[in-house]
Amino acid sequence: MENLVQRLDKLLETLNALGAVQTEEHNLLCSNTLAGVALQRVTDTKSQLLATVNYLEQQRLEYERAHHCQAPYDNQPHLAARWQQVQLLGQQLREQNNHNGMLLNHHIEHNQQALAVLNKQNKSLYGPDGQSRAGSLLGRKIGV
Repeated sequence: MENLVQRLDKLLETLNALGAVQTEEHNLLCSNTLAGVALQRVTDTKSQLLATVNYLEQQRLEYERAHHCQAPYDNQPHLAARWQQVQLLGQQLREQNNHNGMLLNHHIEHNQQALAVLNKQNKSLYGPDGQSRAGSLLGRKIGV
């Protein structure tokens, strides 16, 4: 059982790290200007931590199958307490992640609206080559 205790402790440690990353993500999403590079770094770290959580969860399930035990570990109080922490923290992280997702969607919608306005107003200012067409709107273009 000691191996399962270590796995649950490692899972809790990883979930706590994920909570810190999600808090950083929340702070970035709530700032006045969205720092794209910082958000990408946080997203990459979050993905790595989620992969670690998945790996640890698979290890836990394999251990349970091999040793014929199963969460919530009612007959083993030291395991049950850890499992309860994992469940509680997992629920908090899920809610925080959903909230961050709503904030991110808000930013995406805002950017799409801004782009739509800009596209309507500036449709004929630039050509496909990226060169200004302002001269053609005002008359003939003079070359040197």
